[in-house]
Amino acid sequence: MSAKSAMRVFVTGATGYIGGSVALTLISRGHRVRGLVRDDRAAKALEAIGIEPVLGSLDDDDRLIAEAARADAVVNAASSDHHGSVEVLLHALVGSGKAFVHTSGSSIVGQAEGGEYSESIWDEGIMAPGSNWTPHSAKAARVRIDRGVSSAAAREVRSVVMCNSLIYGRGLGLRQDSLQVPALIGYALRHGYAPQIGAGANVWSTVHIADLCSLYARAVEDQAAQGFYFVENGEASFHAMAQAISNRFNLSGVRTLSPEEAAKESPPNMAAFSLGSNSRVRGVRARGELGWRPVHQGVLQWIGCC
Repeated sequence: MSAKSAMRVFVTGATGYIGGSVALTLISRGHRVRGLVRDDRAAKALEAIGIEPVLGSLDDDDRLIAEAARADAVVNAASSDHHGSVEVLLHALVGSGKAFVHTSGSSIVGQAEGGEYSESIWDEGIMAPGSNWTPHSAKAARVRIDRGVSSAAAREVRSVVMCNSLIYGRGLGLRQDSLQVPALIGYALRHGYAPQIGAGANVWSTVHIADLCSLYARAVEDQAAQGFYFVENGEASFHAMAQAISNRFNLSGVRTLSPEEAAKESPPNMAAFSLGSNSRVRGVRARGELGWRPVHQGVLQWIGCC
């Protein structure tokens, strides 16, 4: 990438799994990245991997406004649910035409099904104007944020929502582990068996972190990127993932947990929506409009060799 096309990108959540991985991907493509960080220790860690630290928090409005003003693009990977920071960043970008890439998650289409299978598959049409789709009440606030980001196009912000499915793979930044699969592996290693909720027949769409990062980079760089995108490349049931974990670590097999039992070691919301629900989505727009072509092996193969 030439110096002329290099961009200044402000990333929130730069110490996290998604934010750190995206930030280092952008740096590898020639961009300059500044990352929001809470304390001096984390700032030094970010600086050591090439990310310029910005001390502050999501509640530091003045800091967010200043960084948005100096950046060519903003990536919000700190929180999908922090309404205040999203509004502040969007307001700072109004009229600029700059990119604002917001991170959401495909649990927005989930229902607390307790490990049962669902045939429902969703694409980006659920967020189109006129859609009568209604999320579960537990996810309604997040969906309102997603819709607010998408609608910022009317205020001359090139706003993008990345609605990520189950992410796997080693992160590139300070945090190397994602959420769901490492949580299952950790439980399995503590107890000697791999867990599933109910029948484990519930299915999630999945995506490798490197493929996800390549799409974030496209969203930052490509002026055509705008609106809501599901991010996925295949799917797997939680029973299949549990069996793969048991095989990988030579455990005693797979055992069933009730949602209540799972909630004893995980937050109830995680047990219900991250581990016990279905989240089957199709990333139609990323492939058709942006030419995104994910290349990495599936989650079951990755578990087998991670």
